[in-house]
Amino acid sequence: MADTSTIASLATAGGTLVLAVATFSSTRSANRAARISEQSLKAGLRPVLFNARPQDPPQKVGYIDDHWVRLRDGLAAAQIDDERLYLAIPLRNVASGLAVLHGWHLSEHRRGNDSEPSVDDFRRLQRDLYVPAGDISFWQAALRDREDPLYAPTREAIEAGRGISIDVLYGDHEGGQRTITRFFITPRTHAGDEEPWLWACSTSRHWNLDREDPR
Repeated sequence: MADTSTIASLATAGGTLVLAVATFSSTRSANRAARISEQSLKAGLRPVLFNARPQDPPQKVGYIDDHWVRLRDGLAAAQIDDERLYLAIPLRNVASGLAVLHGWHLSEHRRGNDSEPSVDDFRRLQRDLYVPAGDISFWQAALRDREDPLYAPTREAIEAGRGISIDVLYGDHEGGQRTITRFFITPRTHAGDEEPWLWACSTSRHWNLDREDPR
């Protein structure tokens, strides 16, 4: 028969084990709750951009050289004026977080299910552009230097009406949750107005840079 000291030791060991299991379970539960809380916070800050809708209000977009374009009906701009190339896309933020635009990259060819673009290829915007949650704003860029490697192919694409892929890099207002959204702009099939430089716009892909891609 076990003596009193042995029974007491076993009881103490059992109590310690129960306490350890309870502590482990509590810690796991707290960590899980913290992760859920963090995910909820990020979801509240996360922006997601699409092209604006046809029923969204017009937007007047100004450039540093005092050139202006008016975006309407959800249409983008691809304009040649005095040897300068002006591009703009009306944007709508469909998520609950403020979007801050960081940079852009374009190609004169349509690109579909290819690999994620490299951030190193992006050009930084000369000013911060913001898209409020659930609201509209725009992306803009201009190519004025004929020696710019993007100038000749972009001008050729505009003149030939081949369409242009534009990748926009953006994130939340804290600089995180960086995302790349790809837009494709192309001339309208029936542009019967006096603004043929207003092109149709569509959204094709999204890439998440700071978290695992869900696809």
